[in-house]
Amino acid sequence: MKAAQISKAGGDWELVERDIPEPGPGQVRVKVEACGICHSDTLVKEGLWPGLQYPRVPGHEIAGRVDAVGDDVTSWAVGQRVGVGWHGGHCFVCEQCRRGDFAMCVNRKVTGIDFDGGYATHVIVPAAALAAIPDDLPAEEAGPFMCAGVTVFNALRNSGARAGERGRGARHRRTRASRCPVRAPDGIQHRGDQPGQGQRRASATTRRA
Repeated sequence: MKAAQISKAGGDWELVERDIPEPGPGQVRVKVEACGICHSDTLVKEGLWPGLQYPRVPGHEIAGRVDAVGDDVTSWAVGQRVGVGWHGGHCFVCEQCRRGDFAMCVNRKVTGIDFDGGYATHVIVPAAALAAIPDDLPAEEAGPFMCAGVTVFNALRNSGARAGERGRGARHRRTRASRCPVRAPDGIQHRGDQPGQGQRRASATTRRA
């Protein structure tokens, strides 16, 4: 397999070849079709995340297909289309997990930070970190949904905004119709600007594996 890795904080990108790894118990191997590029990947590039171990392959906007499954994995099968995002797994046993708040798991893993991510042709991930993606959604469009898309969706879901409402600018913020995504020049804005179009366009920050 090929991977783009960082070998030290602030180091250069290195395109390397590795043996294709085998998934362990509870793990799945994904053959990467596309992986979006997120600003958070600079945490790996510049060594800004505490406890990072190098070399590390970044990338948490992954779209691909299940290539192999480890022991005890029964919910996924070879050939299924899947995505992997920032959330790279949880323990199921801590207080937060018992409440169903998996994103706040005290033992949570982050894709591309705690284990190698999607800047590669293959990636090993916990089965709990996978999300199914439709067969008719192109991989280069599905990848950014795993990060930018989820960020926008959760913001809108918790905003109280109703279907069909549109933002009307700063002078109208007191009205219900003014609720709209925070605008920023990145993939998150791209997803927030198109909620009525199924968000089917590819992000400009997407690369193919």
